[in-house]
Amino acid sequence: MSLTDLDSALKKAVSTVPDCVAGGYVDLDSGLLLGLMSVDSHPAEIMELLAAATADLFQGPNVRTIEQMFRMARGQTEDGHHYFQEVIVNSDHLIHVFLRGRQQKQVAAFVCRKTANLGMVLARARLAMPALEAAL
Repeated sequence: MSLTDLDSALKKAVSTVPDCVAGGYVDLDSGLLLGLMSVDSHPAEIMELLAAATADLFQGPNVRTIEQMFRMARGQTEDGHHYFQEVIVNSDHLIHVFLRGRQQKQVAAFVCRKTANLGMVLARARLAMPALEAAL
């Protein structure tokens, strides 16, 4: 698959997630934004910084330390699985939903208006994940 396929999958996802104003796909290993679909234009520097912040949110140093501590407490070995699978951030006017892919290497981010029904946003975002993952 290709980045063109990813752009198409993002476009479809943004159109189906309720009140969605932007959607992105972030590679966690590199912290790079692989794709973006937005109703507004934003400076590239801000988008790159947001992609890096998403990578930190899911597997920054403190998150990795927490995961290691939980594994040790439970007597589990390191297997590459991460505990943080979904993160929801409510800001003044928006809902930000971040979903980790099954391969644990990418995160889809959806930004919706605060008036959106959070349950529907989550349901539709989860339904969009297989197509986003298949696009790469």
